[in-house]
Amino acid sequence: MRTKSAERCTDHQAAPILEAARDSRSARLPVRVGAAGAVLAASAAFLLSACNTPPDKPSPVANAVAKASAQVRADQDMLTVLNAFQALDPKAIEKLTPAEARQQPTIADAVNSVLRQQGRDTSPTALVPGVTSRDITVQGAAGGLAARVFTPAGKGPFPIVVYFHGGGWVIADRNVYDAGARGLAKQANAIVVSVDYRRAPEAKFPAAWDDAFASYKWVVAHANVLGGDPKRIALAGESAGGNLAVATAIAARDANVTKPLAVVSVYPVAQTGSLNTPSYIENATAKPLNRPMIEWFVANLIRTPADKQDPRLDLVHAQLAGLPPVTIINATIDPLRDDGAQLANALQSAGVPVERKVYTGVTHEFFGTAAVVQKAQDAQQYAGQRLGQAFGQTAQR
Repeated sequence: MRTKSAERCTDHQAAPILEAARDSRSARLPVRVGAAGAVLAASAAFLLSACNTPPDKPSPVANAVAKASAQVRADQDMLTVLNAFQALDPKAIEKLTPAEARQQPTIADAVNSVLRQQGRDTSPTALVPGVTSRDITVQGAAGGLAARVFTPAGKGPFPIVVYFHGGGWVIADRNVYDAGARGLAKQANAIVVSVDYRRAPEAKFPAAWDDAFASYKWVVAHANVLGGDPKRIALAGESAGGNLAVATAIAARDANVTKPLAVVSVYPVAQTGSLNTPSYIENATAKPLNRPMIEWFVANLIRTPADKQDPRLDLVHAQLAGLPPVTIINATIDPLRDDGAQLANALQSAGVPVERKVYTGVTHEFFGTAAVVQKAQDAQQYAGQRLGQAFGQTAQR
């Protein structure tokens, strides 16, 4: 926010963009100079308009610099997806109702747009050959829940991964996150059961957590029917679902039910008490996830501010001892990057085997973009390898 006194455009305002321009010419940034230059030129226009911004209005400089920085830092594959996403004209979710937000274009839509531009087949079976899927109903905490079962090629029984989608516990479903779950089935050579847990604000905290644990218990009990091995079960999830995966492992430990052999948590929400970590500040206006969106998600999720301290939501301060090995995957251009680091440190302090990998040049939601983003392919293979190790098998490539 600008101060009350009038503010002139000074060198320090332009410095971040000039620095980004220098970085874009260096070998350590994979984005092409042409693409970066276009972004920086647009940001320069923002700088010019900022010179005449009335002192009682927010300056666009900070937002312009942050957006330009994120674009410059994105590698070319990711930048192509981000440009396609922007072309779909997504509205600011934090300014919408939950019902409106659920109708907005997604990164999955952007991937399909890129595929069509490349003249490629967008059907899931073409993108991940050998994996079949079917929709079923599993038991949640308050009734039946829709779920999708992904089964790899070959003869079972297969290991099983119970998977929870992202969306801030408010938006998205198994359809939006089909690609990540489907790719995981391929790479881990395992059955993946993707569960549509209840969403806020219709079902406030802790409904999603209750559903996650109930559906996990249902899958354990029905593993044989699904074609799986009840002795080889793991948990996985992205974003909000990455939180649910860890929280469900804690619930299984505490309830003395079948423990998962491993947890894969992809850019998880590990705490909501502080949205001022370096990655939150650095990526405050990033796409497709930014700080105002997370504030909106949390506001729709919780019943009272005290919920933020509940260990199911605040994993960093939960009792983590006794959990199975945890794999954390993060992206550099993501406000949740430091949540992953905090969770990894907390797990390590609790004596839990943990491995964390951070992928540079990509954003939140990159895991499901493997059809067009090489680092997403790498991340899915890595997750599959980690699960395969836990299952005592060699993951498929």
